[in-house]
Amino acid sequence: MSLPPGIHVIHDAIALPAPHDTVRARAVHRAEYPVVFADSVEEAVKHLRTVVPDQRIALVTDDTVAALHGRELREELHRQGVETTVTTIAPGEASKTLRTAERLLDWLAGSRMRRRDVLVAFGGGVVIDTAGWVASAYMRGMPYVNLPTTLLAGVDAALGGKVAVDHPQAKNLIGAFHQPTAVIAATPWLSTLPARHVRAGLAEAVKKGVIASPALFELIERDLPEILALEPSTLRRLVHGAATVKCALIDRDPYEEDLRRPLNFGHTIGHAVETVTGYGPVLHGEAVAFGMACAARISLGRGWMTGTASTRLLTVLRRAGLPCDRAQLPAPADPGAVLAALEKIRLIRDGRLRFVLPTDIGTSAITDDVTDDEIRQALSWSPDPDPDPRTARRNTAP
Repeated sequence: MSLPPGIHVIHDAIALPAPHDTVRARAVHRAEYPVVFADSVEEAVKHLRTVVPDQRIALVTDDTVAALHGRELREELHRQGVETTVTTIAPGEASKTLRTAERLLDWLAGSRMRRRDVLVAFGGGVVIDTAGWVASAYMRGMPYVNLPTTLLAGVDAALGGKVAVDHPQAKNLIGAFHQPTAVIAATPWLSTLPARHVRAGLAEAVKKGVIASPALFELIERDLPEILALEPSTLRRLVHGAATVKCALIDRDPYEEDLRRPLNFGHTIGHAVETVTGYGPVLHGEAVAFGMACAARISLGRGWMTGTASTRLLTVLRRAGLPCDRAQLPAPADPGAVLAALEKIRLIRDGRLRFVLPTDIGTSAITDDVTDDEIRQALSWSPDPDPDPRTARRNTAP
């Protein structure tokens, strides 16, 4: 049979096994993507054009980021010939829901977006997590690119392909692994961050230093005033360093087949705190900072963590203005309610509640035998009362 030119012909001759042989199905996927850093919006869009040369772009951001940076980005995209359609969601963790995801899916379905066009998440962790999960579901998975605009997103949420929305029962309960096509961080987008969000993002960088990089931890100790002041070159070093550490860690186990993950440091208690406070009053980084302080106290109480390392960690958290005890949390977190939320997490995670307990800066141990009494004591810890208010704030007891 003669076929017209240009027709792709496939010819197979697959042999059949014996009737009782087991049939093996294989599906191996490993992604690799660039994480790049730009000093201007123009440079960021140029990087975007290299990974999205001719596809249409559906841009998802939130109302706050749209007001601050949306016009400049859209104008630069238009100037460089990128066809874009845009939508926004409400800012904050309360938007990280199935309802928001459903609205975004309806928006994509009503657009001209094709399966190989690209969803761009322009914002912080909520936008990135939600848009990433939508990208994983739309047409069984479409490409997406992360443009992080918060410190937390730049050092953590934009990297690793963990995408999810929250459920009243647990944070990130509905999610997937869907790796981005690229991550493009531009320091100008960090310039408008409120101080509280800078501190919250810094918590995720501190975490990476404690579990895997004394050099990163020392950078934070040394340059903390410049980081909090949003000094551009210092911010770039911080984001670059923290991203390097996270990429090295996720490369070892990108789909979390091993449940013993150092990156969960501070998150076991932190996620429970977010759940019981209603996803929003306590920022993710604030909850993680409190979770790290609790884990350090549990480890110190077991004699696993050195006093020097514990003091260094808690000192950095306090200098950064992050919560180290329950009284410093922005919203009440009853210990009984936190323990109940942890029990739900235990059920989700194969009946085991794994804690990452730091032993030194750069070293941690992972255990599933932390008792409720240890957790309760860590949750209830408070500084020793000091009759002199001038010295009470200087209390650095672990």
